[in-house]
Amino acid sequence: MYELTKSKYCKGLQCPKILWLDEHHPEFGENIANKSVLDNGTKVGELARSYFGECELVGFNANKNEMVDRTRKLMETADNIAEASFCYDFFFCSVDILHRNGDGWDLVEVKSSTEVSEIYLEDAAFQYYVLTMCGVPVKGVYILYIDNTYVRGEQLDLKELFVLEECTDVALRKFYEMKSDGRLNLMMEYVKSPVEPKKDIDLCCDKPYPCAYKKYCGKHIPEYSVFNLARMQAKKKYELYHAGIVSYQDILSSGAKINANQRRQVESVVYDKPDEYDIDEIKKFLTTLYYPIYHLDFETFQQAVPEYIGCHPYEQIPFQYSLHIEYEDGRLEHSEFLAKEGEDPRRSLAEQLVKDIPMGVCSTAYNMAFEKSVLKHLAEEFPDLSGQLMDIHDNMCDLMVPFQKQYYYSKAMQGSYSIKYVLPALWPGDPELDYHNLEGVHNGAEASASYADMVNHTPEEIAEMRENLLKYCGLDTYAMVKVLNRLKEIADMK
Repeated sequence: MYELTKSKYCKGLQCPKILWLDEHHPEFGENIANKSVLDNGTKVGELARSYFGECELVGFNANKNEMVDRTRKLMETADNIAEASFCYDFFFCSVDILHRNGDGWDLVEVKSSTEVSEIYLEDAAFQYYVLTMCGVPVKGVYILYIDNTYVRGEQLDLKELFVLEECTDVALRKFYEMKSDGRLNLMMEYVKSPVEPKKDIDLCCDKPYPCAYKKYCGKHIPEYSVFNLARMQAKKKYELYHAGIVSYQDILSSGAKINANQRRQVESVVYDKPDEYDIDEIKKFLTTLYYPIYHLDFETFQQAVPEYIGCHPYEQIPFQYSLHIEYEDGRLEHSEFLAKEGEDPRRSLAEQLVKDIPMGVCSTAYNMAFEKSVLKHLAEEFPDLSGQLMDIHDNMCDLMVPFQKQYYYSKAMQGSYSIKYVLPALWPGDPELDYHNLEGVHNGAEASASYADMVNHTPEEIAEMRENLLKYCGLDTYAMVKVLNRLKEIADMK
Protein backbone atom coordinates (compact mmCIF):
# COMPACT_ATOMS: atom_id res chain seq x y z
CA MET A 1 0.00 0.00 0.00
CA TYR A 2 1.33 3.41 -0.97
CA GLU A 3 2.05 5.75 1.93
CA LEU A 4 2.65 9.48 1.88
CA THR A 5 5.65 10.63 3.91
CA LYS A 6 6.76 14.20 4.60
CA SER A 7 9.39 14.05 1.85
CA LYS A 8 6.85 12.67 -0.64
CA TYR A 9 4.37 15.33 0.38
CA CYS A 10 6.91 18.07 -0.36
CA LYS A 11 7.67 16.48 -3.72
CA GLY A 12 3.96 16.37 -4.47
CA LEU A 13 3.63 20.07 -3.75
CA GLN A 14 6.50 20.81 -6.11
CA CYS A 15 5.01 18.63 -8.85
CA PRO A 16 2.73 15.62 -8.31
CA LYS A 17 4.19 13.95 -11.38
CA ILE A 18 7.40 13.44 -9.39
CA LEU A 19 5.43 11.15 -7.08
CA TRP A 20 3.97 9.23 -10.03
CA LEU A 21 7.37 8.74 -11.65
CA ASP A 22 8.97 7.77 -8.34
CA GLU A 23 6.36 5.06 -7.95
CA HIS A 24 6.07 3.79 -11.53
CA HIS A 25 9.30 4.68 -13.36
CA PRO A 26 12.11 5.72 -10.99
CA GLU A 27 14.60 4.54 -13.64
CA PHE A 28 13.69 7.62 -15.70
CA GLY A 29 15.27 9.88 -13.09
CA GLU A 30 18.87 11.05 -12.79
CA ASN A 31 21.01 10.79 -9.69
CA ILE A 32 21.23 14.47 -8.80
CA ALA A 33 21.95 13.99 -5.11
CA ASN A 34 24.78 16.17 -3.79
CA LYS A 35 26.81 14.05 -1.37
CA SER A 36 28.20 17.05 0.49
CA VAL A 37 24.71 18.44 1.06
CA LEU A 38 23.43 15.06 2.25
CA ASP A 39 26.41 14.57 4.56
CA ASN A 40 25.99 18.06 6.02
CA GLY A 41 22.29 17.41 6.57
CA THR A 42 22.99 14.15 8.38
CA LYS A 43 25.64 15.72 10.60
CA VAL A 44 23.47 18.70 11.49
CA GLY A 45 20.50 16.46 12.23
CA GLU A 46 22.50 14.23 14.56
CA LEU A 47 24.10 17.19 16.33
CA ALA A 48 20.78 18.96 16.83
CA ARG A 49 19.47 16.07 18.91
CA SER A 50 21.48 17.44 21.83
CA TYR A 51 20.01 20.95 21.52
CA PHE A 52 17.43 20.37 24.26
CA GLY A 53 19.54 17.95 26.28
CA GLU A 54 19.44 14.16 26.49
CA CYS A 55 17.52 12.65 23.59
CA GLU A 56 16.15 9.18 22.87
CA LEU A 57 16.36 7.89 19.29
CA VAL A 58 13.76 5.89 17.43
CA GLY A 59 15.95 3.79 15.16
CA PHE A 60 14.92 3.14 11.58
CA ASN A 61 12.92 -0.02 10.98
CA ALA A 62 11.49 -1.24 7.69
CA ASN A 63 8.41 -2.08 9.72
CA LYS A 64 7.02 1.39 10.36
CA ASN A 65 4.56 0.06 12.94
CA GLU A 66 7.48 -0.88 15.19
CA MET A 67 8.82 2.69 14.94
CA VAL A 68 5.39 4.03 15.89
CA ASP A 69 5.13 1.63 18.85
CA ARG A 70 8.64 2.56 20.01
CA THR A 71 7.70 6.24 19.87
CA ARG A 72 4.57 5.75 21.97
CA LYS A 73 6.54 3.94 24.66
CA LEU A 74 9.22 6.64 24.76
CA MET A 75 6.59 9.38 25.07
CA GLU A 76 5.73 7.97 28.50
CA THR A 77 9.14 8.81 29.98
CA ALA A 78 11.41 10.76 27.60
CA ASP A 79 11.51 14.54 27.27
CA ASN A 80 13.18 14.54 23.85
CA ILE A 81 12.72 11.98 21.09
CA ALA A 82 14.59 11.98 17.79
CA GLU A 83 12.86 10.49 14.73
CA ALA A 84 9.60 10.17 16.68
CA SER A 85 7.32 8.33 14.26
CA PHE A 86 3.58 8.56 13.67
CA CYS A 87 1.11 7.12 11.20
CA TYR A 88 -2.41 8.31 10.44
CA ASP A 89 -4.34 6.51 7.72
CA PHE A 90 -1.77 6.31 4.87
CA PHE A 91 0.28 9.28 6.07
CA PHE A 92 3.56 8.73 7.90
CA CYS A 93 6.23 11.01 9.33
CA SER A 94 9.29 10.89 11.54
CA VAL A 95 9.78 14.10 13.51
CA ASP A 96 13.39 15.27 13.79
CA ILE A 97 12.93 16.20 17.45
CA LEU A 98 9.80 15.82 19.58
CA HIS A 99 10.34 17.99 22.66
CA ARG A 100 8.14 17.74 25.74
CA ASN A 101 6.41 21.00 26.63
CA GLY A 102 4.38 20.66 29.83
CA ASP A 103 1.43 18.41 29.11
CA GLY A 104 2.06 18.59 25.36
CA TRP A 105 4.84 18.48 22.80
CA ASP A 106 6.80 20.76 20.52
CA LEU A 107 7.51 19.57 17.00
CA VAL A 108 10.98 20.60 15.82
CA GLU A 109 12.09 20.24 12.19
CA VAL A 110 15.87 20.48 11.78
CA LYS A 111 17.41 22.00 8.66
CA SER A 112 21.04 22.44 7.66
CA SER A 113 20.23 25.64 5.77
CA THR A 114 20.72 29.20 7.04
CA GLU A 115 17.16 30.43 6.56
CA VAL A 116 13.57 29.23 6.62
CA SER A 117 12.00 28.61 3.22
CA GLU A 118 8.37 28.01 2.27
CA ILE A 119 8.94 24.32 1.58
CA TYR A 120 10.31 23.88 5.11
CA LEU A 121 7.08 25.31 6.48
CA GLU A 122 5.09 22.87 4.35
CA ASP A 123 7.26 20.04 5.66
CA ALA A 124 6.57 21.02 9.27
CA ALA A 125 2.88 21.56 8.57
CA PHE A 126 2.52 18.02 7.18
CA GLN A 127 4.02 16.65 10.37
CA TYR A 128 1.70 18.82 12.44
CA TYR A 129 -1.23 17.38 10.48
CA VAL A 130 -0.19 13.78 11.09
CA LEU A 131 0.52 14.26 14.79
CA THR A 132 -2.68 16.21 15.39
CA MET A 133 -4.79 13.59 13.61
CA CYS A 134 -3.05 10.97 15.78
CA GLY A 135 -4.21 12.84 18.87
CA VAL A 136 -0.83 14.18 19.92
CA PRO A 137 -1.19 17.55 21.70
CA VAL A 138 1.22 19.70 19.70
CA LYS A 139 1.80 23.01 21.47
CA GLY A 140 4.43 24.49 19.19
CA VAL A 141 5.97 23.98 15.77
CA TYR A 142 9.55 25.10 15.20
CA ILE A 143 12.28 25.13 12.56
CA LEU A 144 15.80 24.68 13.93
CA TYR A 145 18.36 25.95 11.44
CA ILE A 146 21.94 27.23 11.16
CA ASP A 147 23.00 30.76 12.13
CA ASN A 148 25.64 31.63 9.55
CA THR A 149 26.96 34.52 11.68
CA TYR A 150 28.13 32.10 14.38
CA VAL A 151 31.92 31.94 14.79
CA ARG A 152 33.41 28.78 16.24
CA GLY A 153 35.33 29.13 19.49
CA GLU A 154 37.25 26.53 21.46
CA GLN A 155 34.02 24.63 22.09
CA LEU A 156 30.98 24.25 19.88
CA ASP A 157 27.97 26.13 21.30
CA LEU A 158 24.75 24.62 20.00
CA LYS A 159 22.61 27.46 21.36
CA GLU A 160 24.68 29.90 19.31
CA LEU A 161 25.06 27.67 16.24
CA PHE A 162 21.32 27.13 15.82
CA VAL A 163 18.34 29.44 15.47
CA LEU A 164 15.02 28.14 16.80
CA GLU A 165 12.19 29.86 14.91
CA GLU A 166 8.55 29.29 15.77
CA CYS A 167 6.07 28.71 12.96
CA THR A 168 3.07 27.39 14.89
CA ASP A 169 0.60 29.87 13.38
CA VAL A 170 1.71 28.98 9.84
CA ALA A 171 1.47 25.26 10.57
CA LEU A 172 -2.02 25.69 12.02
CA ARG A 173 -3.19 27.62 8.96
CA LYS A 174 -1.76 25.05 6.58
CA PHE A 175 -3.31 22.27 8.69
CA TYR A 176 -6.79 23.63 8.00
CA GLU A 177 -5.92 24.06 4.31
CA MET A 178 -4.94 20.39 4.12
CA LYS A 179 -8.19 19.33 5.76
CA SER A 180 -10.37 21.52 3.57
CA ASP A 181 -8.84 21.11 0.11
CA GLY A 182 -8.22 17.36 0.26
CA ARG A 183 -4.74 17.71 -1.22
CA LEU A 184 -3.37 14.69 0.62
CA ASN A 185 -5.95 12.33 -0.80
CA LEU A 186 -5.57 13.92 -4.23
CA MET A 187 -1.86 13.13 -4.15
CA MET A 188 -2.64 9.54 -3.23
CA GLU A 189 -5.12 9.24 -6.11
CA TYR A 190 -2.67 10.85 -8.54
CA VAL A 191 -0.06 8.20 -7.80
CA LYS A 192 -2.53 5.33 -8.22
CA SER A 193 -3.26 6.23 -11.86
CA PRO A 194 -1.91 3.52 -14.23
CA VAL A 195 -1.43 6.10 -17.00
CA GLU A 196 1.37 8.65 -16.92
CA PRO A 197 -0.16 12.04 -16.17
CA LYS A 198 0.26 14.86 -18.67
CA LYS A 199 2.25 17.66 -17.10
CA ASP A 200 4.31 20.17 -19.07
CA ILE A 201 7.66 21.42 -17.83
CA ASP A 202 7.63 24.61 -15.80
CA LEU A 203 9.36 26.40 -12.94
CA CYS A 204 8.52 23.44 -10.72
CA CYS A 205 11.26 21.53 -12.58
CA ASP A 206 13.81 23.74 -10.82
CA LYS A 207 12.19 25.02 -7.62
CA PRO A 208 12.30 24.56 -4.75
CA TYR A 209 14.66 21.70 -5.68
CA PRO A 210 16.10 20.47 -8.99
CA CYS A 211 13.93 17.62 -10.27
CA ALA A 212 15.52 14.27 -11.12
CA TYR A 213 13.07 13.90 -14.02
CA LYS A 214 13.75 17.25 -15.66
CA LYS A 215 15.55 15.73 -18.65
CA TYR A 216 12.92 13.03 -19.06
CA CYS A 217 10.01 15.47 -19.05
CA GLY A 218 11.96 17.87 -21.27
CA LYS A 219 13.11 15.30 -23.82
CA HIS A 220 11.15 17.13 -26.53
CA ILE A 221 13.28 20.28 -26.10
CA PRO A 222 15.74 20.81 -29.00
CA GLU A 223 19.50 20.89 -28.43
CA TYR A 224 19.58 24.67 -28.73
CA SER A 225 16.60 26.21 -27.00
CA VAL A 226 15.46 29.13 -24.91
CA PHE A 227 16.68 27.19 -21.88
CA ASN A 228 20.29 27.57 -23.09
CA LEU A 229 20.16 31.35 -23.05
CA ALA A 230 22.84 32.69 -20.73
CA ARG A 231 21.98 35.02 -17.86
CA MET A 232 18.22 34.91 -18.32
CA GLN A 233 15.99 34.21 -15.33
CA ALA A 234 14.29 30.83 -15.33
CA LYS A 235 10.88 32.47 -15.03
CA LYS A 236 11.44 34.40 -18.27
CA LYS A 237 12.63 31.25 -20.08
CA TYR A 238 9.47 29.39 -19.15
CA GLU A 239 7.33 32.35 -20.19
CA LEU A 240 8.91 32.24 -23.65
CA TYR A 241 8.55 28.46 -23.79
CA HIS A 242 4.85 28.53 -22.94
CA ALA A 243 4.41 31.23 -25.59
CA GLY A 244 5.71 28.74 -28.16
CA ILE A 245 9.16 30.30 -28.41
CA VAL A 246 11.41 27.29 -27.90
CA SER A 247 14.21 26.89 -30.44
CA TYR A 248 16.83 29.46 -31.40
CA GLN A 249 15.02 29.84 -34.73
CA ASP A 250 11.81 30.60 -32.80
CA ILE A 251 13.61 33.29 -30.84
CA LEU A 252 14.78 35.08 -33.99
CA SER A 253 11.59 34.72 -35.99
CA SER A 254 9.36 35.84 -33.10
CA GLY A 255 11.36 38.96 -32.34
CA ALA A 256 11.52 37.96 -28.67
CA LYS A 257 13.17 40.55 -26.47
CA ILE A 258 16.67 39.37 -25.57
CA ASN A 259 19.79 41.36 -24.79
CA ALA A 260 22.70 41.89 -27.17
CA ASN A 261 24.84 39.10 -25.71
CA GLN A 262 21.96 36.63 -25.88
CA ARG A 263 21.28 37.63 -29.47
CA ARG A 264 24.93 37.02 -30.28
CA GLN A 265 24.67 33.60 -28.66
CA VAL A 266 21.61 32.69 -30.74
CA GLU A 267 22.82 34.10 -34.06
CA SER A 268 26.24 32.48 -33.77
CA VAL A 269 24.52 29.07 -33.77
CA VAL A 270 21.70 29.73 -36.22
CA TYR A 271 24.02 31.32 -38.78
CA ASP A 272 26.97 29.06 -37.91
CA LYS A 273 29.24 32.03 -37.37
CA PRO A 274 33.02 31.61 -37.02
CA ASP A 275 34.82 32.69 -33.86
CA GLU A 276 34.86 36.43 -33.33
CA TYR A 277 37.49 38.47 -31.51
CA ASP A 278 38.49 42.04 -30.86
CA ILE A 279 42.26 41.95 -31.30
CA ASP A 280 42.81 45.50 -30.05
CA GLU A 281 40.99 44.84 -26.77
CA ILE A 282 42.80 41.52 -26.32
CA LYS A 283 46.15 43.28 -26.81
CA LYS A 284 45.14 45.93 -24.31
CA PHE A 285 44.26 43.23 -21.78
CA LEU A 286 47.59 41.46 -22.29
CA THR A 287 49.48 44.66 -21.44
CA THR A 288 48.12 44.36 -17.87
CA LEU A 289 50.15 41.15 -17.36
CA TYR A 290 53.88 40.91 -16.73
CA TYR A 291 56.27 37.98 -16.42
CA PRO A 292 56.74 35.67 -14.66
CA ILE A 293 53.01 35.02 -14.37
CA TYR A 294 51.73 32.93 -11.45
CA HIS A 295 48.52 31.13 -12.40
CA LEU A 296 46.68 30.31 -9.17
CA ASP A 297 43.63 28.19 -8.40
CA PHE A 298 42.18 27.27 -4.98
CA GLU A 299 39.94 24.38 -4.03
CA THR A 300 37.74 24.87 -0.98
CA PHE A 301 35.16 22.98 1.02
CA GLN A 302 32.42 24.01 3.42
CA GLN A 303 31.27 22.78 6.80
CA ALA A 304 27.72 23.34 7.98
CA VAL A 305 29.05 22.81 11.49
CA PRO A 306 32.41 24.61 11.73
CA GLU A 307 35.12 22.39 13.17
CA TYR A 308 37.95 24.94 13.23
CA ILE A 309 38.35 27.91 15.56
CA GLY A 310 37.42 31.18 13.90
CA CYS A 311 35.30 29.60 11.14
CA HIS A 312 31.61 30.21 10.59
CA PRO A 313 29.08 27.84 9.00
CA TYR A 314 29.51 27.32 5.25
CA GLU A 315 32.70 29.36 5.10
CA GLN A 316 34.85 28.54 2.08
CA ILE A 317 37.85 26.78 3.63
CA PRO A 318 40.81 26.41 1.26
CA PHE A 319 42.51 23.02 1.38
CA GLN A 320 44.39 22.92 -1.92
CA TYR A 321 45.97 25.07 -4.57
CA SER A 322 47.76 24.63 -7.87
CA LEU A 323 50.29 27.11 -9.21
CA HIS A 324 51.64 27.16 -12.75
CA ILE A 325 54.47 29.67 -13.17
CA GLU A 326 54.86 30.87 -16.75
CA TYR A 327 58.03 32.63 -17.93
CA GLU A 328 58.33 34.94 -20.92
CA ASP A 329 60.37 32.37 -22.86
CA GLY A 330 57.55 29.83 -22.48
CA ARG A 331 59.05 27.79 -19.65
CA LEU A 332 56.59 26.38 -17.12
CA GLU A 333 57.07 25.42 -13.48
CA HIS A 334 54.42 23.83 -11.30
CA SER A 335 53.89 23.97 -7.54
CA GLU A 336 50.99 22.52 -5.60
CA PHE A 337 49.65 22.07 -2.10
CA LEU A 338 47.10 19.63 -0.72
CA ALA A 339 46.46 19.67 3.02
CA LYS A 340 46.47 16.54 5.13
CA GLU A 341 42.99 15.16 5.56
CA GLY A 342 41.16 15.75 8.84
CA GLU A 343 43.19 18.79 9.90
CA ASP A 344 42.56 22.53 9.74
CA PRO A 345 44.25 23.27 6.39
CA ARG A 346 44.29 27.06 6.48
CA ARG A 347 47.56 27.86 8.22
CA SER A 348 49.71 25.31 6.43
CA LEU A 349 48.24 26.34 3.06
CA ALA A 350 48.83 30.03 3.72
CA GLU A 351 52.42 29.45 4.84
CA GLN A 352 53.25 27.43 1.74
CA LEU A 353 51.51 29.89 -0.57
CA VAL A 354 53.56 32.88 0.56
CA LYS A 355 56.71 30.80 0.03
CA ASP A 356 55.63 29.87 -3.51
CA ILE A 357 54.57 33.37 -4.64
CA PRO A 358 57.13 36.18 -4.16
CA MET A 359 56.15 39.74 -3.37
CA GLY A 360 55.27 42.00 -6.27
CA VAL A 361 54.78 39.37 -8.98
CA CYS A 362 51.81 39.15 -11.34
CA SER A 363 49.33 36.43 -10.47
CA THR A 364 46.24 35.40 -12.39
CA ALA A 365 43.06 33.52 -11.62
CA TYR A 366 40.01 32.67 -13.68
CA ASN A 367 37.14 34.54 -12.05
CA MET A 368 39.49 36.08 -9.53
CA ALA A 369 36.75 37.29 -7.16
CA PHE A 370 36.76 33.84 -5.59
CA GLU A 371 40.55 33.59 -5.21
CA LYS A 372 40.67 37.14 -3.85
CA SER A 373 38.03 36.35 -1.23
CA VAL A 374 40.03 33.31 -0.09
CA LEU A 375 43.21 35.39 0.16
CA LYS A 376 41.44 38.13 2.10
CA HIS A 377 39.98 35.70 4.62
CA LEU A 378 43.37 34.06 5.11
CA ALA A 379 44.97 37.49 5.62
CA GLU A 380 42.36 38.33 8.27
CA GLU A 381 42.88 35.01 10.03
CA PHE A 382 46.70 35.17 10.02
CA PRO A 383 47.87 38.79 10.54
CA ASP A 384 51.54 37.79 10.46
CA LEU A 385 51.07 36.64 6.84
CA SER A 386 48.60 39.35 5.79
CA GLY A 387 51.17 41.57 4.05
CA GLN A 388 52.29 38.80 1.70
CA LEU A 389 48.80 37.42 1.18
CA MET A 390 47.34 40.82 0.36
CA ASP A 391 50.24 41.49 -2.00
CA ILE A 392 49.14 38.44 -4.01
CA HIS A 393 45.56 39.73 -3.76
CA ASP A 394 46.45 43.21 -4.98
CA ASN A 395 48.61 42.05 -7.90
CA MET A 396 46.10 39.60 -9.34
CA CYS A 397 44.58 39.81 -12.83
CA ASP A 398 41.48 38.01 -14.06
CA LEU A 399 41.84 35.80 -17.17
CA MET A 400 38.07 35.67 -17.42
CA VAL A 401 37.79 39.33 -18.50
CA PRO A 402 38.36 38.88 -22.28
CA PHE A 403 35.58 36.28 -22.39
CA GLN A 404 33.24 37.98 -19.95
CA LYS A 405 33.44 41.14 -22.09
CA GLN A 406 33.31 39.02 -25.25
CA TYR A 407 36.60 40.23 -26.72
CA TYR A 408 36.70 36.60 -27.83
CA TYR A 409 33.50 34.77 -28.62
CA SER A 410 32.80 31.33 -30.02
CA LYS A 411 29.45 29.65 -30.50
CA ALA A 412 30.94 26.67 -28.63
CA MET A 413 30.97 28.83 -25.47
CA GLN A 414 27.13 28.79 -25.52
CA GLY A 415 27.00 32.29 -24.10
CA SER A 416 29.02 31.30 -21.05
CA TYR A 417 32.41 32.58 -19.95
CA SER A 418 33.01 29.74 -17.50
CA ILE A 419 36.37 28.12 -18.11
CA LYS A 420 34.58 24.77 -18.50
CA TYR A 421 33.02 26.20 -21.70
CA VAL A 422 35.84 28.51 -22.76
CA LEU A 423 38.63 25.91 -22.64
CA PRO A 424 37.10 23.37 -25.08
CA ALA A 425 36.05 26.24 -27.34
CA LEU A 426 39.65 27.48 -27.56
CA TRP A 427 41.24 24.01 -27.74
CA PRO A 428 38.56 21.70 -29.22
CA GLY A 429 39.17 17.98 -29.04
CA ASP A 430 42.35 18.18 -26.94
CA PRO A 431 42.23 15.12 -24.62
CA GLU A 432 44.86 16.66 -22.34
CA LEU A 433 42.41 19.45 -21.51
CA ASP A 434 39.28 17.31 -21.16
CA TYR A 435 38.02 17.21 -17.58
CA HIS A 436 35.96 14.13 -18.45
CA ASN A 437 39.19 12.17 -18.86
CA LEU A 438 40.12 12.69 -15.21
CA GLU A 439 39.59 9.98 -12.61
CA GLY A 440 37.37 10.53 -9.57
CA VAL A 441 37.29 14.35 -9.58
CA HIS A 442 35.91 16.30 -12.54
CA ASN A 443 34.68 19.56 -11.01
CA GLY A 444 34.88 21.73 -7.92
CA ALA A 445 31.90 20.14 -6.19
CA GLU A 446 33.47 16.69 -6.51
CA ALA A 447 36.79 18.06 -5.26
CA SER A 448 35.13 19.50 -2.14
CA ALA A 449 33.21 16.32 -1.45
CA SER A 450 36.28 14.16 -1.97
CA TYR A 451 38.44 16.10 0.48
CA ALA A 452 35.71 16.28 3.12
CA ASP A 453 35.12 12.53 2.86
CA MET A 454 38.78 11.52 2.79
CA VAL A 455 39.01 10.82 6.53
CA ASN A 456 36.49 8.00 6.11
CA HIS A 457 38.75 5.95 3.80
CA THR A 458 41.69 3.56 4.02
CA PRO A 459 45.28 4.79 3.49
CA GLU A 460 45.28 3.21 0.04
CA GLU A 461 42.04 4.91 -0.91
CA ILE A 462 43.26 8.22 0.50
CA ALA A 463 46.41 8.04 -1.64
CA GLU A 464 44.27 7.54 -4.74
CA MET A 465 41.90 10.35 -3.78
CA ARG A 466 44.81 12.72 -3.20
CA GLU A 467 46.25 11.87 -6.60
CA ASN A 468 42.89 12.57 -8.25
CA LEU A 469 42.62 15.93 -6.46
CA LEU A 470 46.11 16.96 -7.50
CA LYS A 471 45.45 16.11 -11.14
CA TYR A 472 42.15 18.00 -11.16
CA CYS A 473 43.48 21.18 -9.55
CA GLY A 474 46.62 20.99 -11.69
CA LEU A 475 44.48 20.94 -14.82
CA ASP A 476 42.68 24.08 -13.64
CA THR A 477 45.89 26.13 -13.70
CA TYR A 478 47.30 24.43 -16.78
CA ALA A 479 44.04 25.38 -18.48
CA MET A 480 44.78 29.01 -17.58
CA VAL A 481 48.18 28.72 -19.26
CA LYS A 482 46.53 27.38 -22.42
CA VAL A 483 43.86 30.09 -22.38
CA LEU A 484 46.51 32.79 -22.15
CA ASN A 485 48.51 31.14 -24.94
CA ARG A 486 45.49 31.28 -27.24
CA LEU A 487 44.92 34.95 -26.43
CA LYS A 488 48.56 35.70 -27.27
CA GLU A 489 48.21 33.83 -30.58
CA ILE A 490 45.22 35.96 -31.50
CA ALA A 491 46.99 39.16 -30.50
CA ASP A 492 49.87 38.25 -32.83
CA MET A 493 47.47 38.03 -35.78
CA LYS A 494 47.51 41.83 -36.14
